[in-house]
Amino acid sequence: MNIFSSWKPLRRFHLTPGTTIDQPNEEAARQVTLDSPAIEVMTDLERVRPVTAHPDESLVAAEERMIRRGVRLLLVLDPSGTLLGILTANDLLGEKPMRFAHENHLKREEVLVRHIMTSFAQVDAVLLEDILHAKVGNVVATLQECGRHHLLVAQQRDGRISIRGIFSVTQIARQLGMEIPIDPRPQTFAEIESELR
Repeated sequence: MNIFSSWKPLRRFHLTPGTTIDQPNEEAARQVTLDSPAIEVMTDLERVRPVTAHPDESLVAAEERMIRRGVRLLLVLDPSGTLLGILTANDLLGEKPMRFAHENHLKREEVLVRHIMTSFAQVDAVLLEDILHAKVGNVVATLQECGRHHLLVAQQRDGRISIRGIFSVTQIARQLGMEIPIDPRPQTFAEIESELR
């Protein structure tokens, strides 16, 4: 028996000459303002599957996935799906991979995601419950304050924390129709020491 036999097919018709394609309304898509609800500019991971990386894969493979999927951030997960950190386009394109390769006498192809990623303990996050009452301007101010291009949105459920969404400066700037300057945050001694190891 066909499992789809209980579903009624939709009404069909043939296209006529002169049929056009609807184009996205750029003005409508950009009607986000700094006073708009913050949730309007969040990538909701309950609706969009995140692009991920494995800590032991090469940076080259991770970069290819980033390009292919058109994203600037990969969530780095262990085999059980636990967040280990993030890898951003800035991580890949900055001096960190070349410096690590040089200091460890490796070819760039031998540098792994775990060597360059930002550990989960250093990743900035906000709570979904705060986002539900925040505006886009609050999110931009937070990104500027922490000097990052991405901000994770965490949700607490049943005594555990999960990542529910992602804010991206690039996406918010596109939706606002304006540039958002981000000055990199000065590193803490712990971050510098971690990089030197």
